[in-house]
Amino acid sequence: MTGFYSGGAPGFLGRGLILLLLFQHLPVFSQTRPDALAEYRGGNYERAVQICRSEIDANRSNLEAHVVICWSLLRLNRYEEAMNYARTGQNLSRYDARIIEILGEINYYEGKNTEALQYFQEYINLAPEGARIETVYYLIGEIYIRLGRFRHADIALSTAVHWVPGNAAWWTRLAYARENAGDLAEAVAAYERALNLNSQLADARRGLDRARQALGNR
Repeated sequence: MTGFYSGGAPGFLGRGLILLLLFQHLPVFSQTRPDALAEYRGGNYERAVQICRSEIDANRSNLEAHVVICWSLLRLNRYEEAMNYARTGQNLSRYDARIIEILGEINYYEGKNTEALQYFQEYINLAPEGARIETVYYLIGEIYIRLGRFRHADIALSTAVHWVPGNAAWWTRLAYARENAGDLAEAVAAYERALNLNSQLADARRGLDRARQALGNR
């Protein structure tokens, strides 16, 4: 029987091995494509914005670029720019949950409470277990604190800490909502939970002292 390589021209496997060895020594000329999402996740928000703008200039229907540029602009506190891209993104995909949540955040940071609540409620309807669901409930709680609707804030913030039970700052805000709603025992419990998670939180320490004193004066 004739083997794979019998002294003449290389057989099939022999040729494959030779090509593999040759390619191992070839220089690599391909360039890695800039990744806006990686830059955003790395905290390089301005760089992410630049990459997304280039991608949008090349393809104005690039929804992913609109999402990432909005996230980056939010972190840079450039809400008007973010709104422009978010509106374009919504025109591209009316029910994209990420764009809906972005619109909610923009309105929240601009102090437009009613509009923010509407977008956040729509996000909850579209993505009840979405990637930003815990943040949405937290921001809803903060809006209700702004409005003095502390029991509503309690419900929203309780949901937020259900999703992220290790966030001491959120437990402090939940305790504050309960304190202002007059639910002092529950406020004490929430302040204590916050301090168990982070004993250095001055707001939680002061709040716990207030709530305990008010509870003792009843």
